[in-house]
Amino acid sequence: MNQQLIDNISYFIRLSEEEKEWISERFIPRHYNKGDFFLREGQVCREVGFIEKGLIRYFVTKEDGEDLTVDFNKELEYTCNYASFLDHSPSSTSIQCIEPSTILCISYDDLQLLYTHVAEGQKFGRLICEYLYVLAIHKVRSMYSQQPEQRYLQFLDSYADLVPRLPQYYISSYVGVKPPSLSRIRKRLAR
Repeated sequence: MNQQLIDNISYFIRLSEEEKEWISERFIPRHYNKGDFFLREGQVCREVGFIEKGLIRYFVTKEDGEDLTVDFNKELEYTCNYASFLDHSPSSTSIQCIEPSTILCISYDDLQLLYTHVAEGQKFGRLICEYLYVLAIHKVRSMYSQQPEQRYLQFLDSYADLVPRLPQYYISSYVGVKPPSLSRIRKRLAR
């Protein structure tokens, strides 16, 4: 039984011992090397993953081939392109491992079973969706209403523990500036 996963789910809902065992059997561990993809743009997302170990980034590729980093996830967080997962459409986002990662994966069909087999399974699904919705709204608002320096400060507030683990060009892409501009922002803030 993966205790980290069970503890995470138990934060949201009550689980019986039988339900804990049932859930553990449906989350399959997958190992990824640095640079491996959990999901490529254009593929249909068929699994939700719980990151046991590692760090991933979400990115979109512009027409000119440039990657734009839109998010990060680390240990004890879930990963998925939820729009693709829910409606079985091709993903507009790639999900790539920045570090060697172990991700516990549950299929779409097994997640639907979880919602019915676990007494509070539907509540769990609703709470996760609400949480993701609030995060998405904050990110969209940030991109449209904040200057790059404010977005960088917000990045530091949200992801301070990731700074040593991330290449600077991923951070600058996430903030929405080129690496030299991020360097200038960092110098200004250091004064």
